[in-house]
Amino acid sequence: MKITGIINNRFIPQKTLRKTRIKLYNTLSPPAVLHGGENWIIKASDARRITVAEMKYMSRKAGYTWTDHKTNTEIATELNTTPILDRRQEYRRNRLQHLKKCPVIGY
Repeated sequence: MKITGIINNRFIPQKTLRKTRIKLYNTLSPPAVLHGGENWIIKASDARRITVAEMKYMSRKAGYTWTDHKTNTEIATELNTTPILDRRQEYRRNRLQHLKKCPVIGY
């Protein structure tokens, strides 16, 4: 995901607080990934790539390397974030509930 690269390039990690970078990520990333996503069909390979990109960024922000053997859920709970794919599922569920409430207009 290019958003993580933009955040790291514009907000240099040595000069910006981790909390600020995580807030930026949570503000910028989900809308970019979720825009129009309620109708997308995500393959397992696509879901894996999204999760890997997200957790790669989050583990770096938490200060862990792959040799630290931290699970994705441990990192997400430490940083108090919700994975993007979970947000997408919730967004899709809410959208479908909204469509069920809408009246059907006949022609």
